[in-house]
Amino acid sequence: MRKLFRLVLIFLLSGLILALGGMLALTLYYRSNFPVNTWINGVYCTGKSIEQVNEELVNAQEASVITIVDADCVSWEIDMPAADIRPDYSDALKEYLRRNASVFWMDNLRKPVSSRLAPGKYIADEEMLRACFQELPFVSEERKKAEGVRVLKSDEGFTLQDGNLHRLNTEKACAYVMECLAKGQTTIDLAEGECYKDIEDSAVDKRQRDIWEQVSGFVDQESQIIYDMGAEQIALTPAVLAGFLEAEGNGCPVLDENGQIVVSEEKVRLWVEALAADYDTCGTEKQFAATRGDTVAVKYVTYGTKLDVEAEETYLLEALQARRSGTDVHVPAYIQEGYVRGLDDIGGTYIEVDMSEQKMYYYADGELKLETDIVTGNTGLQRGTPEGINFVYAKQRNQILRGADYESFVKYWMPVKGNIGIHDASWRVSFGGKIYQTNGSHGCINTPANAMSELYEMAEIGMPVIMFY
Repeated sequence: MRKLFRLVLIFLLSGLILALGGMLALTLYYRSNFPVNTWINGVYCTGKSIEQVNEELVNAQEASVITIVDADCVSWEIDMPAADIRPDYSDALKEYLRRNASVFWMDNLRKPVSSRLAPGKYIADEEMLRACFQELPFVSEERKKAEGVRVLKSDEGFTLQDGNLHRLNTEKACAYVMECLAKGQTTIDLAEGECYKDIEDSAVDKRQRDIWEQVSGFVDQESQIIYDMGAEQIALTPAVLAGFLEAEGNGCPVLDENGQIVVSEEKVRLWVEALAADYDTCGTEKQFAATRGDTVAVKYVTYGTKLDVEAEETYLLEALQARRSGTDVHVPAYIQEGYVRGLDDIGGTYIEVDMSEQKMYYYADGELKLETDIVTGNTGLQRGTPEGINFVYAKQRNQILRGADYESFVKYWMPVKGNIGIHDASWRVSFGGKIYQTNGSHGCINTPANAMSELYEMAEIGMPVIMFY
């Protein structure tokens, strides 16, 4: 009985030793090979070595990209296959086996174990990566940028082309990308890698920066000149101000013997003359929308606007050279100023005399306030009332109008051109129609007394009077 017991005991101990030996052997085996039912990133790993699983994980990875972030925080992508960039999971797989497989492999007997691993690093072909990096648009633009500092003329005024500031060091950038890939990074900020540098200014560059500093102060919007033209406000924008500076052929401002930018008297004069050309109306012709429905061409005669160009040249030169802080709202000087200031110096308040229709109208702010029949100069005797844009230059009561063959008393008298004016005519019993052709006035605009009294009260000295056939 004892002999049988010994045999059983020996058998059990032998089995235990064999089992323990088997388990030890498997534990040692799973230090470098993956246990049963192991899945990583969707790849079946059972019984495979680290090198085999790594290769399968690399082959199973879908095409991906690395992201390069430039100094302006703009992201650019490089396709991994194009640059022959391959992930390497070796270190991550070794750590996985160290932490899990050699000790807990028996858990895998009960159920499959699925895990996700990220590559510990990326391996790239340096020459292929460099070629792909050089093709990125921002790197191509960097190669085109010239070194040096230049002040350039543009439609908006002046700009500073700074080819020395924050330049990309492409060699350092490529090396930094390789360094980041070796650490497993796929989003790479070049600024963090100090891949940008400033180039030291030359003497010419320093002179250009000095010019730029002066130009920037000259066109500073906090020191603004605004021309008050009445209906319009004309601000001297940086582009306009830049046009006043003496410049070289390439548009860069020149400096005087004291190293200061120079305001061009000729350019100031040309700008003022252009302003006058836009706003002066004296002696010009206006397309006037008549009440009768058509448009007539009427010449400015006694009425109109004319800027004092010489006075404005003096003002503007002094203002530009002083460049005082704050906003200077300037009303220009006029040789002759219209009743209304602006591109339209007639405005909405005026007297309209339609001599073909023998009608007179008074408009206030665009609204018709008075309409009346009239009698104008006798065209049959060559005394027709002259056409033109004139103005009321006086208002008088109870006047005697005298001529070579007449002497007439009027209650209301408003001269508009020489001795031609608008007045009442108590001697007439009818107005309008064709009276003016055979029994017209000596040139004045005869008006019914009641209408004349109303007009006299509403009209103001300086108001335009548009007279036409």
